[in-house]
Amino acid sequence: METVCRPLAARAAALAPTHGTAIVGLCGAQGSGKSTIAAATVRLLQDQGLSALSLSLDDFYLGREARGWLAKRVHPLLAVRGPPGTHDVALACGVLDALAEPGRTPLPAFDKASDERRPKADWREAEGPVQAMIFEGWCVGARAQPEGDLAAPVNALEAEADPDGAWRGFVNAQLAGPYQALFGRLHMLAMLRAPGFEVVRAWRTEQERKLRERKGGGLGRGMSDDEVGRFVAHYERLTRWMLAEMPARADMVVDLDAGRRPLAVR
Repeated sequence: METVCRPLAARAAALAPTHGTAIVGLCGAQGSGKSTIAAATVRLLQDQGLSALSLSLDDFYLGREARGWLAKRVHPLLAVRGPPGTHDVALACGVLDALAEPGRTPLPAFDKASDERRPKADWREAEGPVQAMIFEGWCVGARAQPEGDLAAPVNALEAEADPDGAWRGFVNAQLAGPYQALFGRLHMLAMLRAPGFEVVRAWRTEQERKLRERKGGGLGRGMSDDEVGRFVAHYERLTRWMLAEMPARADMVVDLDAGRRPLAVR
């Protein structure tokens, strides 16, 4: 943790005087440890006397009703949260902008167990202006794929549920458009690079098994291994693309082994 969080905090602290509010994007596949690293980095910044907080892209997911509307109007796969197109990008932009100004800003929160955004009464608030933010998420900072790369499906889910490429085309268009307005607010991009997508699938499976053991069966109690496999298939295309494309342009890259231990930081 020291080898990652200290340099990340140092970079954020150095950016704060220039930008007023330094917004650091932290990208990493599911299960890579983003939230843990973000929280530890924020503590280091606060220890230096800076006002700092972490935000998750996950907290800006659209609720089930909004995703259901997209599923009917655009493509059924949009009922599943995760890929670009299933977040409230305008809300995320508004919150990041508000945190750079004086005053109190409500911070949205998403409950993954119920698959719904929490009521506003349950949202925490932050006092602005915040000097440093760690904005973490599985596709934070991602760029759209070249159109030609969309033609062939990458897994059985795409082949069976998106044979004409309408879903992946919509996701890519969202990433090329609204999401770039959000990611354009970043002053720095750090990436936690997994060894490969198969490891990511194993990480998520492990997470869900622990959730089942902790909470037992039933709604919101964790997915089965088969359900995890289908769920992460929604993330596969963009995860593979980011692992290949993002390291060359990220400001900081942390190579992880299969146990999530950092091997190298550049």
